[in-house]
Amino acid sequence: MPLLIPGSALADEKPNDSEPIKFRNASVHDPSVIKDPKTGTYYVFGSHIDGAKSTDLINWDRFTNGYTTPDNKVYGDLSANLAESFEWAGENDADSKGGYAVWAPDIFWNKHYVNEDGTKGAYMIYYSVSSTYIRSAIGIAVSKNIEGPFKYVDTIMYSGFTNKEAYDQNSDVNKHWKNTNIDELVQDGDINKVNPNWFTENGEYNNKLYTNAIDANILQAQNNKLYMTYGSWSGGTFILELDKKTGLPKHPGKDGKTKDGRMIDRYFGTKIASGYGRSAEGTYAVYDKETDYYYLYITYGGLASDGGYQMRQFRSKNPDGPYVDAKGNPAVFPESFDIGVGNFPGNDDHKDIGNKMIGNFLFKRDLGEPGTGSGVGYLSPGHNSYLIDKKLDKEFIVTHTRFPEQGEMHEVRVHQTFKNRDKWPVPTPYRYAGETIEKVSKADVTGDYKYINHGKEITGDLTESTWIKFNKDQTISGAVTGTWKLYDDYRAKVTIDNEGTYDGVFIRQYDPVSQSWVMTFSAMSGEGVVIWGSHVKASSDKDLVKAIKQELSTSLPSTAISDITLPKTAARGAEITWESSHPEIISAEGSVTRPAPGSEDAVVDLTAAIKLGNATETVTISVTVAAKSEGGLSAFYDFNNGLENRTGTKEEAAVTGNRLNNTGGEITFAEGIAGQAAKFDGNSGLRLANGLITGDTYTVSLWLKPEQITEFTTAFFGARTSNNWISIVPKTSWGNTMVWAHDGDAWYDAVTDKTIPAGEWTHLAFSVNEGKAVFYMNGEAKYTGENFPNVFTTVDAAFGLGVNYWDTPYKGLMDEVRVYDGVSLQAEEIQSLYENPNK
Repeated sequence: MPLLIPGSALADEKPNDSEPIKFRNASVHDPSVIKDPKTGTYYVFGSHIDGAKSTDLINWDRFTNGYTTPDNKVYGDLSANLAESFEWAGENDADSKGGYAVWAPDIFWNKHYVNEDGTKGAYMIYYSVSSTYIRSAIGIAVSKNIEGPFKYVDTIMYSGFTNKEAYDQNSDVNKHWKNTNIDELVQDGDINKVNPNWFTENGEYNNKLYTNAIDANILQAQNNKLYMTYGSWSGGTFILELDKKTGLPKHPGKDGKTKDGRMIDRYFGTKIASGYGRSAEGTYAVYDKETDYYYLYITYGGLASDGGYQMRQFRSKNPDGPYVDAKGNPAVFPESFDIGVGNFPGNDDHKDIGNKMIGNFLFKRDLGEPGTGSGVGYLSPGHNSYLIDKKLDKEFIVTHTRFPEQGEMHEVRVHQTFKNRDKWPVPTPYRYAGETIEKVSKADVTGDYKYINHGKEITGDLTESTWIKFNKDQTISGAVTGTWKLYDDYRAKVTIDNEGTYDGVFIRQYDPVSQSWVMTFSAMSGEGVVIWGSHVKASSDKDLVKAIKQELSTSLPSTAISDITLPKTAARGAEITWESSHPEIISAEGSVTRPAPGSEDAVVDLTAAIKLGNATETVTISVTVAAKSEGGLSAFYDFNNGLENRTGTKEEAAVTGNRLNNTGGEITFAEGIAGQAAKFDGNSGLRLANGLITGDTYTVSLWLKPEQITEFTTAFFGARTSNNWISIVPKTSWGNTMVWAHDGDAWYDAVTDKTIPAGEWTHLAFSVNEGKAVFYMNGEAKYTGENFPNVFTTVDAAFGLGVNYWDTPYKGLMDEVRVYDGVSLQAEEIQSLYENPNK
């Protein structure tokens, strides 16, 4: 039976373009895309004042400098320029204490805007500032230059206000509505008076009906009018018409209802989607002249890598709705969802509302396939924008995404889209690499595919590809069965038994794993479910078994200290059986029993028998099982003698760049808690010796004096792989200072009730004893929990200070770093380290 080709020799190739493509990537959260009408350059502007530009939608270069001030690339003197917005939220306040929260801008060229000098035309940024999940505001800034600097114009929308004097934790902002622009709007007669429904009985903000004022999007409508969609979670998302010359909202002034019964609020405008505390944010609306529809995109789920972020889609014949999905479900959630103010129910009761465009997925690379690694896929793709490029005659969905096995690191991704027969845009499986749709033949699309069904779930789970085959007789076999059809040169009709019919396109795209051009299909059902396929060339069973043998021979660890994975299946269901020369040391299932302390290491031969059809191969692999050792101090960095490891058993620390696995940084020294401390500049880190921890019992102790506090930044990081790690983190939005761990698909949060302060020394210690974990802050146990994951199951795990593989590096001082392997210090010993840092 013909199966996968093991190498790239016979891989699909795009004519005249068989060289591997190197993508240049940018990290911009919540990207808003614009094609500059003056230069034709593409830009994305995003949260945290990040932005990037590209000439081809393939290679991106950052042009911003984040929250830097006063020389901010986008806003100049950030604090002074946006001061009026910051009076309400976003600077050194509540959840943004010690920093800024400037989020999710939308960039728009407004040819009608009247500048201060009387000229017309300006780039307008509608940005968000935020201090809590409901106290936020949207402001406007303008520039004649797309890269800025942008000058503040006005703060136009507020949320989270109360009907009484009230303050959030870590804030001196009085939340009374008179401290917003509502008071002025009432005085000017733009709205008749305050709406009592904005407040609960005790005067709090009614967030089950009204929104969090972030995530603005500017819509150019068919009637040459401008609108702004906006809002996040809580009470839903809204739309307001804008004055073209000023960019300011035209408030309805009084309350009402649309013909289909949706809310029209005097201040917020017309509700167009979601509500009642369900996850939904990042609306982006676009008018498509070809179909005469307004398409509305919105993201469900939580934005972290385990939050299930995913893009949903609706459409309408009118800019202010009603918007519905492919099944006819309204985008505005039903009143039956109402369970009161302040409630945020589980993710699954609105999962069937909205066409799910892209969720968590992995085109899995199986043993024996071309390429390296686990495959290509996304975690939590969302908050997209959409581009209709008339010059290219192409359409694109532009999003940020995180990735399997890569923590919270995120990058921009661009996917070309094509409309199915029902005029719904459907995204293609792989990121855009310059492809253009063209006529294909039945021979082109027949064969084996990796298959993804995105379903409708709102979940952090990863959907891995399965295998299907498009047979020559137009039947489908494998993980699902049914029929397929090629029509109108490149259109796809896929009918899956017990599911229904999906319609879309066949298009050749670039697969970054095999580094080749492959046939793909993307299609959507009448239920709003998207399926994808990625074609894999065929080879004989014999060739595939040889490829599996070759990869298997190098896939096991040379030295083992814990159970190892012995794969039982490979590409296309090839079977693998195992025998062990010493099953008492390593069993045929991979269970490892280490020799006792003082014994010799054991060498075990593991023999794999590989079978697929009539093809068979065997391979024998030798694995050394290290004897157990006594525990002790494996590393001590006091920085009094530079980067020396004072134990003398391991090499000194090495300076890195802004990631654990690169170079180019600089570490200096300053006065520490005891003697000299290492000074981290926010762009550098230290890589420690490998193998400092080799089991499930250990302790880490260190002193920190951060210069700034940034989310996800690591102080101490240890990783077996990029998917198996622990991190001592000074700040997360949900756990304050905490220990964060990831082991395969499992997450563990050792959270505390406090975020360590900037500019002060704090002692942190983390002690683990066979799954029991205790996290200490200044000698006090702040977290105690069971079942902490056993991450360090090899002798060569990587360790670092101030950097990991993904996130913003640490900035500040660090001192007296101790790592104990095989030793879990007790509370009194941790207290002694805190009280006597120089001993």
